[in-house]
Amino acid sequence: MKKLIISIILFSHSVSAQYTDINIVKEVKVKNKGVVVSAHPLASEAGAKILKMGGNAYDAITATQYALAVVYPQAGNIGGGGFLVGAKSNGEKFTIDYRETAPKKASRDMYLDKNGKANTDLSQNGRLAVGIPGSIAGFFATLKYCKLPMNQIIQPAIDLAEKGFAITDKEADMLNSQREHFQKHNKSTILFVKDTPWKAGDLLIQKELAETLKLIQKLGAKGFYEGKTADLLIAEMKKGNGIITLEDLKNYKVAERKALEFDYKGSNVVTMPLPSSGGVLLAQMLRMAAFENLEKYQQNSTPVVQIMVEAERRAYADRAEYMGDPDFIEDKTSYLISDEYLKNRWKSFSFNKATPSSEVGKIIKQPKESTETTHISVIDKDGNAAAAVTTTLNGYYGSKVLVTGAGFFLNNEMDDFSVKPGVPNMFGAVGGEANSIQPNKRMLSSMTPTIILKNGKPYMVVGTPGGTTIPTSVYQSIVDVVDFKLNANISVNAPKFHHQWLPETVSVENNFPEATISELKAKNYVIEKVKYIGKTEMILIDDTATIHAVADGRGDDSVAVE
Repeated sequence: MKKLIISIILFSHSVSAQYTDINIVKEVKVKNKGVVVSAHPLASEAGAKILKMGGNAYDAITATQYALAVVYPQAGNIGGGGFLVGAKSNGEKFTIDYRETAPKKASRDMYLDKNGKANTDLSQNGRLAVGIPGSIAGFFATLKYCKLPMNQIIQPAIDLAEKGFAITDKEADMLNSQREHFQKHNKSTILFVKDTPWKAGDLLIQKELAETLKLIQKLGAKGFYEGKTADLLIAEMKKGNGIITLEDLKNYKVAERKALEFDYKGSNVVTMPLPSSGGVLLAQMLRMAAFENLEKYQQNSTPVVQIMVEAERRAYADRAEYMGDPDFIEDKTSYLISDEYLKNRWKSFSFNKATPSSEVGKIIKQPKESTETTHISVIDKDGNAAAAVTTTLNGYYGSKVLVTGAGFFLNNEMDDFSVKPGVPNMFGAVGGEANSIQPNKRMLSSMTPTIILKNGKPYMVVGTPGGTTIPTSVYQSIVDVVDFKLNANISVNAPKFHHQWLPETVSVENNFPEATISELKAKNYVIEKVKYIGKTEMILIDDTATIHAVADGRGDDSVAVE
């Protein structure tokens, strides 16, 4: 077994039950053991603990999500939503859509002022930005695939919240950076705001969140969507301009959808359908890039980046025009990923120069903001069950509103609708009528949890956070492994790039090859350097049943073994 470990002894405390030692494990190679890869070592360990208790991949991934709600509050959540993609040993593939929905009082023009101008501050911050949370309903929908009862699955998260844990440098920096936002959008002092700045080793104890989790443990989903927690959430709505009602909470339903499946060079890709744009984009981008035989080039070389960027450009233009909640629009996925359509889309590609985005859609000025989501990849010891989950509050700490008395942050997912057709959201994504706001509708997402099967068995489990960069990062991960035959570590940690039709720029990480950048600029590509793109969590299973799990080096992401 190969294991690379970074051990950080953050805090020495007299109460041994508190979680004060953080062991960040970036890579493992194992056989006959289950593994969990997530954004936080304590969350991965919570999932691994459940595997050791006899749970399967679905038990573990649910426990990890609960734990992330405690130890990774900027994205892990019970106040948001997500998508799960599963593949079982009997050949069954399924997805669970617990994306947030628009409240009953939501309306198409709810974020427009009297002059018809979009007020994106209202869709991104505060109580009016909140969609009906789906996470808890999603966890209970997953339960039918689990082996253990929910009261066991949730317990590690309760322990983490009640006993407390030492935060890392990155977590301290994140909390400090959001101090003013927390103060602006909360009517009372919250535990995430201190008199002095947060620092590594500080203990974060969340008693209110622990009590909320105990209500769920005792009462099931009703412990969140009804009763005390629901009352506290609605009371929080009434402190501002929030529109979620008790009826909205009680009526929330998950959607169990047929997985989107397609072939890529002999492998079966299983991913999320609409309202995730991610799966459709992934199919479009991989199939268009395949027209140019990527495998004959080198990773991140100029022709490879050009081919992949141009596939991204065309796919994201389609995202803006065609994609939304399939319960509200005509689902054109089959057409959009068909060879006939994509070959026609690809006709304008040229190695000589960049295709102007104006040739594939109407140019609109874009803002540029950050994103925070989180992904978990899990496989159990026999490789019999694989699960990929991407979950989010949307922006960092969502709406920045903490439910007083319940201890959890609420999402700002309403911004993922087209606030006004043609007006970009916080990630610069443009949408049209297909993604306009309607009551009970799910907002379009970029989350792309993905499983790849070879000969019917799990080969890759992959996903990442990153807003609109999610599909392109998963796309690159698959190309790196399938086309370039790179291992999981190189694929996850290699410098990434991203393009989304609008804006015209191609984002590249700071350590991206300078020669490629220069050659792309000579072909009229506009290049922008960024600190990092995504945090990919990947599991690969080879022909000998060796499991190779890698957590992204860009964050505190970590692998845990059963």
